[in-house]
Amino acid sequence: MIARRRALAAVAALAAGVASAQTPPSPLELVRYAGLHAAAARDDVAEITRLIAGGADPNARDDHARTPLHVAAHLGHREAARALVSGGGDPRALDSRRYDAITIAAVRDDPGFVRLAIELGGDPRAITSPYDGTALIAAAHLGHDEVVRALIAAGAPLDHVNNLGWTALIEAIVLGDGGRRHQACVVALVAAGARLDLADRAGASPLALARARSFREIEATLLAAGAR
Repeated sequence: MIARRRALAAVAALAAGVASAQTPPSPLELVRYAGLHAAAARDDVAEITRLIAGGADPNARDDHARTPLHVAAHLGHREAARALVSGGGDPRALDSRRYDAITIAAVRDDPGFVRLAIELGGDPRAITSPYDGTALIAAAHLGHDEVVRALIAAGAPLDHVNNLGWTALIEAIVLGDGGRRHQACVVALVAAGARLDLADRAGASPLALARARSFREIEATLLAAGAR
């Protein structure tokens, strides 16, 4: 049991960079931005409309391959996002780290922007991030339960396995803290029909992982759903 817990802790430490792997615009970049990137950073809809009407590329990239829409997502600027997509911005564009607007908003714990990005044409099923994950996996990892529910409602894949060998349910356990919000993520995933038998690469089931971390409430949820 001690060896299992140590192994889990080591793997979790390696994987905990899933959120920090995102690269939001730095203060210096925000100051240096021009054109649509600057307008998106200011949430300046009038300027966005003017620039696009004048021929500005709504899918222009900065040094991290962020489009103006990515900038709007990082800053939670919803009206800018609407204006950019209305003007031809790609709601499914990926930045240099392979994050889209939905996943950026999911990591920021911004369910309103997540729903907006989906409404604007973003794909809740997209494979994103250097971990070949999804927005749902990222949200479950971080305990962003309202985002998890929004993504489930939009048809996000419940059982996608990332390149760490983990599903959203497993990440909610091995990278979670066992607290209220991670418990809520597990409840939502289980209620939606996430598979309880998908194990990690070491063969540990979600139930075994919850027991190894002494997450009693999560263990009880899994047992009530028939996990073995």
